[in-house]
Amino acid sequence: MTHVLAIDQGTSGTKAIVVDDAGRVVSIAEIELRPEYFPGGGVEQDPEALWNSVVDAGRHALAQAGVPIAAVALANQGETVLAWDRGTGRPLTPAIVWQDRRAESICAALSPSADEVARRTGLVLDPYFSAPKMAWIRANLTGDGVVTTTDTWLIHRLCGAFVTDTSTASRSLLLDLDSTTWSEVLLDLFGLAGERLPQLVASDQIVGETDVFGPTGVPVAGLIVDQQAALLAESCLDPGAAKCTFGTGAFLLAQLGANAARSGAGLTTSVAWKLRGQTSYCADGQVYTAASAVRWAIDLGLVPAADQLDAVAASAGDSSDGVLCVPALAGLAAPWWDAHAAASFTGMTLSSGRGHLVRALLEGIAAQVACLADLVAQDLGQPLTRLRVDGGLTRSTVLMQAQADLARIPVEVYPSAHATPLGAAACARLALEPTLGPSEVVGTWTPQHTYEPLWSDDRAADHLARWRRAAAAVLVGDETQS
Repeated sequence: MTHVLAIDQGTSGTKAIVVDDAGRVVSIAEIELRPEYFPGGGVEQDPEALWNSVVDAGRHALAQAGVPIAAVALANQGETVLAWDRGTGRPLTPAIVWQDRRAESICAALSPSADEVARRTGLVLDPYFSAPKMAWIRANLTGDGVVTTTDTWLIHRLCGAFVTDTSTASRSLLLDLDSTTWSEVLLDLFGLAGERLPQLVASDQIVGETDVFGPTGVPVAGLIVDQQAALLAESCLDPGAAKCTFGTGAFLLAQLGANAARSGAGLTTSVAWKLRGQTSYCADGQVYTAASAVRWAIDLGLVPAADQLDAVAASAGDSSDGVLCVPALAGLAAPWWDAHAAASFTGMTLSSGRGHLVRALLEGIAAQVACLADLVAQDLGQPLTRLRVDGGLTRSTVLMQAQADLARIPVEVYPSAHATPLGAAACARLALEPTLGPSEVVGTWTPQHTYEPLWSDDRAADHLARWRRAAAAVLVGDETQS
């Protein structure tokens, strides 16, 4: 029996699992992290806290499992960046989190090049992605060391390699999507010419060996960005298969296969993964605040804890009683791409209680995901037939039923709470066993629960029309951004 230690280093915490070659989770360790939020859209993490969480979670998971491991795999946040000293591994700046909006002025100055950026990268010129934050670090914090995404730094500390995988690189605004190579044109555009960028590797590639977790000479393999890892774990291998992860944000990805088609609907196109020498692509849309919006509600006292969401939310019969929420607490992503959009509650009266507000918040998350599902269907030229889901918020029956009602398709809950590290573990298994293919390492699965739409088509259409009007009302527009 071959075991892999798979680590999911995320925004809200780090999770480590030990998984066997049948995909069974042997042990789990989790360490919570809380980013710091600053006025002006700043979001930062302490890099040493990230590193310590990786080491501690990994060691705890191994101690619980009590079995030898054949590899260490890492899934990462994607667009979170920092500057660091390549000689010592010492961080030179905080980690600037993907939610950080302080590079808006950099993007605004480059707006005449937005179409070229989209053509080359498949992405939108937005502070969400890595390059604007890298340029912001260089302009405001330090010109020393190297500036990379967090995965490169963590891997360097684990085994000394200076690498990133192509799925993570495709979220940077610096990768030519068609050739999957770094673009000198884009580096020049963002003022990053001359920067030392990591070597690009496949997700099924062994990049080094580590002794951080005790045993010496353990291969490091299975590098992949978090959302794509979940796409793989949920067996979204055929074009049109789609999943949504409900974590700090909500992220809907649809498999495109070998076709790097650019979106005509305001979504982005990224590398899903490079496995067995073949590059697969995906269309994706983002909701910046999902679990982070729930945490905001908890901090305000609207909900005692995340596991109390359904208990507090108004009953299905009452619904939200006309209250609508646009959960734009960190701006709006696809298809609006408005960094200045702010959250709103509308439709409140003296009879509105916290249950209505909580249900409206959950329905607001579901409405934004439903809009993304519609856009994916436009790009694919056919409607989605089902949506696979994973992440902590899938435990909310209210949210999942609202998702099915508003998207008008069955919602299938992945039976494990660990889709992201399981996807990374699958990549590591491919690195260890060259004769296997992706479908063999992820297999098939039965949903833990399937939510069927209960609302009528008219009710769903009316709710989404009202929600879209509420979303349009919070948009600030280009005149403010410029």
